[in-house]
Amino acid sequence: MIAALQRSRLWNRLLSALIVIAALGAAFYLGARPSRRWLMLTVAALGGVALLSQPALGLYALVAGALVVPLEFGTGTEVKLNVAALLVPALLVLWLLDMIRRRDLRLVPSRANWPLLLFLLAGLLSLLVGNAFWDPAVPKSGRFIIVQLAQWAIFAFSAIAFWLAGNWLRDEASLQRLTLLFLALGGGIAILRVLPGVSGLIGRFVTIAFIRAPFWVLLAALAGGQLLFNDRLTSGWRLFLWAVLGAVFVYAFRQQQEAASNWVGVAAVGGVLFWLRFPRVRPLVVVMALVMLGTGIFFPAVYNFAGGDVEWQISGGSRLVLIQRVVEVTMRNPLTGLGPASYRPYANIKPLKYMNAYWVNPLINSHNNYVDLFAHVGILGLAIFAWFAAEVGWLGWQQFRRHTSGFARGYAAGVTAAWVGALAIMLLADWILPFVYNIGFPGFQASILLWLFLGGLLTLEQLDNDPATN
Repeated sequence: MIAALQRSRLWNRLLSALIVIAALGAAFYLGARPSRRWLMLTVAALGGVALLSQPALGLYALVAGALVVPLEFGTGTEVKLNVAALLVPALLVLWLLDMIRRRDLRLVPSRANWPLLLFLLAGLLSLLVGNAFWDPAVPKSGRFIIVQLAQWAIFAFSAIAFWLAGNWLRDEASLQRLTLLFLALGGGIAILRVLPGVSGLIGRFVTIAFIRAPFWVLLAALAGGQLLFNDRLTSGWRLFLWAVLGAVFVYAFRQQQEAASNWVGVAAVGGVLFWLRFPRVRPLVVVMALVMLGTGIFFPAVYNFAGGDVEWQISGGSRLVLIQRVVEVTMRNPLTGLGPASYRPYANIKPLKYMNAYWVNPLINSHNNYVDLFAHVGILGLAIFAWFAAEVGWLGWQQFRRHTSGFARGYAAGVTAAWVGALAIMLLADWILPFVYNIGFPGFQASILLWLFLGGLLTLEQLDNDPATN
């Protein structure tokens, strides 16, 4: 035993010496070749060492990477990866190693697990069927399989983020710290983003997530949920969150009014939070909505706010033509779809005409996440996704009813509202499960945050089954 102890001490000393030598060597090398990319890689390497001892810290790194590390890496195709996209598989490996170490290879139990797992399997099935029955008259590159796998990876990485949060955040305090990090970092930058003369400077140090609708939907939901339902907020946090909501309102309804996804998503979030917070006025809200619909006030008001006939001619009408083309080519195999990302080659084989425009090589995107899913994974995959969406909505409602005060109640309300807002903006673009040829991995930096905080509902669900919390 003494010999083993001595060998252990010797190994520790050698390891410490190697670390010091490596650090000095890296400092010398980087000092002679200053580079922002090398600096970021060094930080990533040091972070990796920390994650080996505390894997759950990876979730904090994922939030920070998705928001403030604007680096991209080429793949040899049109698809580029970013730090958030690379972190997810790295965290998956750490998660698996951690489970093996603990001899506990399982997901935390939840009704949402099965539909999400089956959705991923449906994507693989569609990929196999789509390639097996590919029309030889439709050209595709020899590297197109990489694009298809990248599309499926977006599905898989989203699911992994959902499960990582639910399995690594084992208590309310951990979930609260992650939420406060997002609110402090994302909310603080959002406030600066809407200040005159500052947004241009901020844009150079943040990712594209800050101009994507899912970020603003999630920010509004988490900030609003805490303000309306967390009765334990300090005065400082309450004032800060009001400023965050003000920034969201200015960005969505003033600065980016022409981008309907922003204000539609934020309005949906506000509607859900109001509905949950003030149950006594729900009958009045229903009556007012019916009156506005019956008198024809509602739709013209929304139509004019969205830009009216001018915006319809520029964007709205053309979207219907794009959707029609995608649905048309997907009817070759409506059950399992054409396979991930496969509708682009099929839809591009003939020109597209809209009004006075004529595209010989149209590069089709449906700009609708539900139509995209139909094309990617068919009716089968779309139905499974609807099952998952219902399970998450039900889980959020259950957790809202169970937790009567404090952070957990605000979180459950906020994430439930964020999910409704997400399902709404999926009608307007591929925001939540991005299409690699459109919003793609750059926009994935915003959608991954939504999936991560959706996974926080699993954490609250596990508290229901923990005797120490009951």
